Amino acid sequence: MEIKRLTAADAKLVTELFDQYRVFYKQSSDQKLAEKFIKERLEKNESIIFVALIENIPAGFTQLYPTYSSVRAVKNWILNDLFVKENFRKQGVGEELIRTAMNFAASEGATFIQLETAKDNFNAQSLYESIGFTKQLPEYEFFSYKIPLTQ
Repeated sequence: MEIKRLTAADAKLVTELFDQYRVFYKQSSDQKLAEKFIKERLEKNESIIFVALIENIPAGFTQLYPTYSSVRAVKNWILNDLFVKENFRKQGVGEELIRTAMNFAASEGATFIQLETAKDNFNAQSLYESIGFTKQLPEYEFFSYKIPLTQ
Protein backbone atom coordinates (compact mmCIF):
# COMPACT_ATOMS: atom_id res chain seq x y z
CA MET A 1 0.00 0.00 0.00
CA GLU A 2 1.22 3.47 -0.91
CA ILE A 3 -0.17 6.61 0.71
CA LYS A 4 0.12 9.68 -1.49
CA ARG A 5 -0.62 13.33 -0.73
CA LEU A 6 -2.62 14.75 -3.62
CA THR A 7 -2.01 17.87 -5.64
CA ALA A 8 -4.64 19.53 -7.83
CA ALA A 9 -3.20 17.61 -10.80
CA ASP A 10 -4.03 14.34 -8.98
CA ALA A 11 -7.65 15.23 -8.17
CA LYS A 12 -9.07 12.57 -10.50
CA LEU A 13 -7.48 9.85 -8.36
CA VAL A 14 -10.15 10.37 -5.69
CA THR A 15 -13.12 11.63 -7.72
CA GLU A 16 -14.86 8.24 -7.79
CA LEU A 17 -14.05 7.57 -4.12
CA PHE A 18 -15.34 11.00 -3.10
CA ASP A 19 -18.54 10.42 -5.07
CA GLN A 20 -19.03 7.04 -3.35
CA TYR A 21 -18.38 8.70 0.02
CA ARG A 22 -21.11 11.25 -0.67
CA VAL A 23 -23.52 8.49 -1.77
CA PHE A 24 -22.77 6.66 1.52
CA TYR A 25 -24.03 9.79 3.28
CA LYS A 26 -27.28 9.79 1.23
CA GLN A 27 -26.28 12.31 -1.45
CA SER A 28 -26.97 11.80 -5.15
CA SER A 29 -24.10 10.52 -7.25
CA ASP A 30 -22.50 13.35 -9.23
CA GLN A 31 -19.02 12.67 -10.60
CA LYS A 32 -18.67 16.17 -12.10
CA LEU A 33 -19.51 17.82 -8.79
CA ALA A 34 -17.11 15.49 -6.97
CA GLU A 35 -14.24 16.30 -9.31
CA LYS A 36 -14.93 20.05 -9.22
CA PHE A 37 -15.14 20.11 -5.41
CA ILE A 38 -11.94 18.14 -4.87
CA LYS A 39 -10.00 20.07 -7.50
CA GLU A 40 -11.08 23.43 -6.02
CA ARG A 41 -10.08 22.44 -2.49
CA LEU A 42 -6.62 21.43 -3.71
CA GLU A 43 -6.11 24.39 -6.06
CA LYS A 44 -7.04 26.85 -3.31
CA ASN A 45 -4.96 24.99 -0.67
CA GLU A 46 -8.09 24.65 1.45
CA SER A 47 -7.62 21.00 2.32
CA ILE A 48 -5.07 18.21 2.48
CA ILE A 49 -6.02 14.92 0.82
CA PHE A 50 -4.23 11.61 1.14
CA VAL A 51 -5.10 8.64 -1.06
CA ALA A 52 -4.25 5.00 -0.39
CA LEU A 53 -3.14 3.14 -3.50
CA ILE A 54 -3.03 -0.64 -3.67
CA GLU A 55 -1.33 -1.81 -6.85
CA ASN A 56 -1.93 1.72 -8.20
CA ILE A 57 -5.68 1.42 -7.57
CA PRO A 58 -7.25 4.10 -5.33
CA ALA A 59 -8.52 2.15 -2.33
CA GLY A 60 -9.43 4.97 0.05
CA PHE A 61 -8.87 8.60 0.91
CA THR A 62 -8.98 11.08 3.75
CA GLN A 63 -9.46 14.83 3.60
CA LEU A 64 -8.35 17.25 6.30
CA TYR A 65 -9.40 20.85 6.80
CA PRO A 66 -7.57 23.32 9.02
CA THR A 67 -9.23 24.83 12.06
CA TYR A 68 -7.81 27.62 14.13
CA SER A 69 -8.01 28.53 17.79
CA SER A 70 -7.42 32.18 18.59
CA VAL A 71 -7.38 31.47 22.32
CA ARG A 72 -4.76 28.74 22.01
CA ALA A 73 -3.07 30.48 19.01
CA VAL A 74 -2.76 27.20 17.14
CA LYS A 75 -3.89 25.54 13.92
CA ASN A 76 -5.37 22.07 14.27
CA TRP A 77 -7.01 19.75 11.76
CA ILE A 78 -10.47 18.32 11.20
CA LEU A 79 -10.40 14.89 9.63
CA ASN A 80 -13.57 15.60 7.70
CA ASP A 81 -13.70 12.73 5.22
CA LEU A 82 -12.51 9.14 5.39
CA PHE A 83 -13.65 6.54 2.91
CA VAL A 84 -12.37 3.10 1.94
CA LYS A 85 -13.78 1.26 -1.05
CA GLU A 86 -15.80 -1.74 0.14
CA ASN A 87 -13.53 -4.42 -1.37
CA PHE A 88 -10.50 -2.89 0.42
CA ARG A 89 -12.06 -2.69 3.89
CA LYS A 90 -10.66 -4.67 6.82
CA GLN A 91 -7.16 -4.49 5.27
CA GLY A 92 -5.79 -1.61 7.35
CA VAL A 93 -6.38 1.07 4.71
CA GLY A 94 -8.47 3.34 6.96
CA GLU A 95 -6.05 3.04 9.85
CA GLU A 96 -3.07 3.81 7.62
CA LEU A 97 -4.80 6.89 6.21
CA ILE A 98 -5.63 8.13 9.72
CA ARG A 99 -2.09 7.54 10.96
CA THR A 100 -0.72 9.41 7.93
CA ALA A 101 -3.08 12.29 8.71
CA MET A 102 -1.97 12.27 12.36
CA ASN A 103 1.72 12.34 11.39
CA PHE A 104 1.08 15.18 8.95
CA ALA A 105 -0.83 17.24 11.54
CA ALA A 106 1.85 16.66 14.18
CA SER A 107 4.55 17.75 11.72
CA GLU A 108 2.56 20.98 11.20
CA GLY A 109 2.54 21.67 14.96
CA ALA A 110 -1.09 20.74 15.55
CA THR A 111 -2.18 19.75 19.03
CA PHE A 112 -5.14 17.60 17.94
CA ILE A 113 -7.16 16.10 15.11
CA GLN A 114 -10.90 16.18 15.44
CA LEU A 115 -13.48 14.11 13.56
CA GLU A 116 -17.14 13.27 13.56
CA THR A 117 -19.05 10.22 12.40
CA ALA A 118 -22.65 9.13 12.26
CA LYS A 119 -24.04 7.64 15.47
CA ASP A 120 -24.84 4.40 13.63
CA ASN A 121 -21.42 4.04 11.94
CA PHE A 122 -20.15 1.48 14.44
CA ASN A 123 -17.32 0.22 12.23
CA ALA A 124 -15.82 3.72 12.03
CA GLN A 125 -16.31 4.30 15.76
CA SER A 126 -14.51 1.05 16.52
CA LEU A 127 -11.60 2.02 14.27
CA TYR A 128 -11.26 5.51 15.74
CA GLU A 129 -11.36 4.22 19.31
CA SER A 130 -8.82 1.46 18.55
CA ILE A 131 -6.39 4.17 17.34
CA GLY A 132 -6.91 6.21 20.52
CA PHE A 133 -9.57 8.80 19.64
CA THR A 134 -11.89 9.56 22.55
CA LYS A 135 -15.58 10.29 22.14
CA GLN A 136 -16.42 13.84 23.17
CA LEU A 137 -19.79 14.42 24.75
CA PRO A 138 -21.80 17.39 23.43
CA GLU A 139 -21.51 19.18 26.75
CA TYR A 140 -17.78 18.39 27.02
CA GLU A 141 -16.36 21.91 26.84
CA PHE A 142 -18.45 24.04 24.53
CA PHE A 143 -21.84 23.77 22.88
CA SER A 144 -22.04 23.80 19.12
CA TYR A 145 -24.67 25.96 17.39
CA LYS A 146 -25.50 26.55 13.75
CA ILE A 147 -27.93 28.59 11.70
CA PRO A 148 -28.84 27.99 8.06
CA LEU A 149 -27.92 30.86 5.73
CA THR A 150 -30.00 29.85 2.73
CA GLN A 151 -33.76 30.25 2.48
